[in-house]
Amino acid sequence: MGKQDTKRIDLALQGGGSHGALTWGVLDRLLEDERLEIDGISGTSAGAMNAVVLADGLQRGGREGAREALHAFWKAVSDAARFSPIQRTFWDRLMGNDNLDHSPSYLFFEGLTQLIPPAKLNPLDINPLRDLVLERVDFERVNACRKVKVFVTATNVRTGRAKIFHQPELSVDTVMASACLPSVFPAVEIDGEAYWDGGYSGNPALYPLVDDQGCRDLVVVQINPLLRQALPESARDILNRINEITFNSSLIKELRSIQLLQQLIEAEGLEMETFRAMRLHLIHAEHDVERLSASSKMNADWDFLSRLHAQGRGWADQWLEAHFDALGEHSTFDLNAIFDDTFRPVSPPKATTEAPDDKAH
Repeated sequence: MGKQDTKRIDLALQGGGSHGALTWGVLDRLLEDERLEIDGISGTSAGAMNAVVLADGLQRGGREGAREALHAFWKAVSDAARFSPIQRTFWDRLMGNDNLDHSPSYLFFEGLTQLIPPAKLNPLDINPLRDLVLERVDFERVNACRKVKVFVTATNVRTGRAKIFHQPELSVDTVMASACLPSVFPAVEIDGEAYWDGGYSGNPALYPLVDDQGCRDLVVVQINPLLRQALPESARDILNRINEITFNSSLIKELRSIQLLQQLIEAEGLEMETFRAMRLHLIHAEHDVERLSASSKMNADWDFLSRLHAQGRGWADQWLEAHFDALGEHSTFDLNAIFDDTFRPVSPPKATTEAPDDKAH
């Protein structure tokens, strides 16, 4: 297939701990399809890690290099987790339960993080994940990569606003800032500012991709459920649902802003060259993630990550089958269906031409 036949897409990758392996599966399938060219990636937390690993591998060895780098990264995450004190119980392993809700070590750690600030809980600032990222990712290659633009979101603790890091300033610190849960790790300091997890302000941030004049097809890879059918009852379930809503709220606000812009373009008849309307797409499977407890985000067993990877590949495969032809043509993610309970801009009344009044002199 010739270069002129490829379709360019931007990717927005959510964070979600071990559930980022779903995104790994999606990326693995998209990289496999030579009809697609990834122009830019905006990622938060695990999404940021997937983004920099992909860019590193792409710069080193093209599509196959990126796929190999992602596989090696997630395998290294699993290998490192074997030495973690937070593990599933024997009974959970026997029953095939991927959650850690009944794990004494997980419950003990969860209780500690709610009572003791991270600086006192971990005074030596030991972070095996940071060491792993530093070992697996060559940030000089990431910053030199011109094949894909990478944007990483962190939250400024002082202002509460999103900070977007991009090439050539990406580093292990910017990625760890994007993944810094304040209940677990001390804030990451960069250039005199303290940062927490980017999910609080942009999960992921869309506006760097909306501003990208080189690509108009934006694909959101969503791994956190917007909808849960069952109401939370236990204290843990309530807290987990609050966290899900919090980490989805920034994405919902940005999607709402894009919808309003699109409606304004339509209502006012604005020129598309001046006010560009994005073509939005969504890769997601609500029923697959709704069954996963928040505690499973700490489960890095290789069999679990492999299953998530396979599910992510399946999502991408179904999405390509259903929507590839729409790329470059129209959106496949209906924002109006999500925000049907909100207002729409009203078109101004059309000007009418009246006959001159013969009596007026």
